[in-house]
Amino acid sequence: MHPRILLSLALVLALVGEAVAQQYVYPAKGQSAQQQKSDEAACYTWAVQQTGFDPAKPPPPQAAAKPPTTATGTTPGAGVRGAARGAVVGEVVGGDAGAGAAAGAAVARSQSRKQNAAAAQQGQQQAQAATQQQQAAFAKARAACLEGRGYTVK
Repeated sequence: MHPRILLSLALVLALVGEAVAQQYVYPAKGQSAQQQKSDEAACYTWAVQQTGFDPAKPPPPQAAAKPPTTATGTTPGAGVRGAARGAVVGEVVGGDAGAGAAAGAAVARSQSRKQNAAAAQQGQQQAQAATQQQQAAFAKARAACLEGRGYTVK
């Protein structure tokens, strides 16, 4: 799971740089390069204050509240519950509760791992979506500031 988090973080950092890099600023009222640099810095600071988001310092990835898991990545008790169901089915169907219990435990652990992995992935996707929303708000605020100072922003 750690490689996924690192990959997600790398993707977020790439997108953060892209949010500002995608904006083209044209000095529509003949502002000098020095004035434009000063205005862009001031608008960057203003956009950070307005949105609470700084693309240069993205928030650390938040660890989603994970359900308790065992060393194998399963939810505690999943194997026991599966074994109990498997024993009942094994006894009824084939007269072998032991084999049914073993099969039920294996299936339940596998399902538990899949569910836990899906929940972790969903949490990462939600975090990425939130970061993208913050980036968009920052870019919009920066553009508004620059347009107010006489620049064309695309």
